[in-house]
Amino acid sequence: MASSIKIEPVDQWNQQLIDNVHPASWQNPKPEGRYNLVVVGAGTGGLITALIASSLGARVALIERHLMGGDCLNVGCVPSKAVIRGAQLVHDAREAAKFGMPVAESDLADFGAVMERMREIRARISEEDSAERYSSEFGIDIYLGDARFVADGKVEVDGQTLEYKKAVIATGARAIAPPIEGLADAGYLDNETVFSLTERPRRMAVIGAGPIGCELAQAFRRLGSEVHILERMDQILTREDPDAAKIVQEAMVREGVEMIFECNLDRVERRGDERVIHLTCPAKGTRELIVDQILVGAGRAPNVENMGLETVGVEFDVRTGVKVSDSLQTTNSRIWAVGDVCMQWKFTHAADAAAKIVVQNALFALGPIGRKKLSDLKMPWCTYTEPEIAHVGLYERDAKAAGVEIDTFQVSIAEANRAVTDGQEEGLVKVHVRRGSDEIVGATVVAAHAGELITQFTMAIQHQIGLGAFTNIIYPYPTQGEAIKRAAGAYTRTRLTPTVKKVFERWMAWQR
Repeated sequence: MASSIKIEPVDQWNQQLIDNVHPASWQNPKPEGRYNLVVVGAGTGGLITALIASSLGARVALIERHLMGGDCLNVGCVPSKAVIRGAQLVHDAREAAKFGMPVAESDLADFGAVMERMREIRARISEEDSAERYSSEFGIDIYLGDARFVADGKVEVDGQTLEYKKAVIATGARAIAPPIEGLADAGYLDNETVFSLTERPRRMAVIGAGPIGCELAQAFRRLGSEVHILERMDQILTREDPDAAKIVQEAMVREGVEMIFECNLDRVERRGDERVIHLTCPAKGTRELIVDQILVGAGRAPNVENMGLETVGVEFDVRTGVKVSDSLQTTNSRIWAVGDVCMQWKFTHAADAAAKIVVQNALFALGPIGRKKLSDLKMPWCTYTEPEIAHVGLYERDAKAAGVEIDTFQVSIAEANRAVTDGQEEGLVKVHVRRGSDEIVGATVVAAHAGELITQFTMAIQHQIGLGAFTNIIYPYPTQGEAIKRAAGAYTRTRLTPTVKKVFERWMAWQR
């Protein structure tokens, strides 16, 4: 029987969420015979793996110890984007005077209402990942409880032993905090607890300027919190193209987020209801930063412990996760892994794409015949700040490291008239092509809807469509996508060499 789970705050929406993804009344089925596939973990990777395998005729068991839907539904993509959307509307209202619709500052930012809407949306979407749906609609045996491999071909859950021909580990990862003296005692939030807030923190420190830290820092600032980002490097989003990250950083600073770079976090202490962060900064010396909440947006650890992986010969590392080959096979030839527990790409869409590879390789490949590789995927990603920043393929540094000579074409998003009319002129389109050709090897987009626009470059790389082809695509006018066509035009103009231009001039002269 499923264990009782409590999610704060206790309200109708969180109860609906629990009823869908870990119902207290759930009765695990009685295993009969051997499963074609047992999947441990019901986050995105596990859900999609189980769903595809079942739809292709496999007998599948899916085991989840906590909440089906994993991080994405419960503490990641869904709640964060709902909060970001609420914060965005509040920000737009503040900016409305520029568009002829002034709004009083006092009418803005009902933090509790934004968070309640998030919980309602999460509860509604949770029906898609519910135990009932995966059981009745897809014919998958759902087991709620802790899974443990007890022998090759056998996994135990809730006192029952399931036999399998193949198994998939999809247990994901969890948030961890950096080893800062006093942080644990002072108390902090992470992505697994921040969405339980019902009252707006007046002052918040965000440790880490990666995607999670930046997205939530901007959102909380827009909802009225005083926000400070603490980052040990000298910019936010250090993985991204520096030009692109700079645009997002400037936007956040302009909105009032304080950036504190290259400072050591010496210790944290609790003073009543306040948290005091003691900093040492090379240029400015020591500083005390006093806040009401600390949000840790840096650090993830794979969920690999207490699963009996040693018993079945699956190699793993507590920092990097389960060891897998390019086909996502573990060191046990009968066991595979997918998602955050084993992959560097820690995105929902990456786990989704990799699940297809796992099903193909585990159930349908005959040795090397029909086997797919993770490295063949062209993986885009997006950080949902405003403006958004999205990327696919190689960065300039990657190309240099790989010895790939490139030409780069960059245009401002403001060259698309729609960006100007919408007041969304901050951004760029930057495209890298293999030198001497129009073969796209990487692209970065910073724009209000960069996550939508990057898909065009992903498809181009996947299907070997050159940058020049975009000059012949008709974009509806006005759209921000026209900036991509502008970048393509910049490439096309490089083909008009002095020699070619002289030929055209002579031709035109002959036509007169």
